[in-house]
Amino acid sequence: VQLQASGGGLVQAGGSLRLSCAASGSTFSSYVMGWFRQAPGKEREFVAAVSWSGGSTYYADPVKGRFTISRDNAKNTVSLQMNSLRPEDTAVYYCAGTPMPMTNRYRDYRYWGQGTQVTVSS
Repeated sequence: VQLQASGGGLVQAGGSLRLSCAASGSTFSSYVMGWFRQAPGKEREFVAAVSWSGGSTYYADPVKGRFTISRDNAKNTVSLQMNSLRPEDTAVYYCAGTPMPMTNRYRDYRYWGQGTQVTVSS
């Protein structure tokens, strides 16, 4: 599976962005998909994950209630709608896929996209 993330950019605090991740490969629908982020000088951290069917989601506490992850298996895409953005959300965002059950550990994810920069100004 190859992943291509897009949709990052510069936004003011309180604004919104929608990230998308396009996947190639016929096995996309069998993978749990997740979003991670990495700010300068910090470790990569889990943001959200969605089950293969899209029926279950899992969020990191800092983004609960503000971010929504979703997927469209017919189009091989996974999205991250980000609302009420804060300066501390500034990071490079990565989409990732894993054949394992829902997990927030980046080491469990086998496939990674190239990352897209999100910058939130105060």
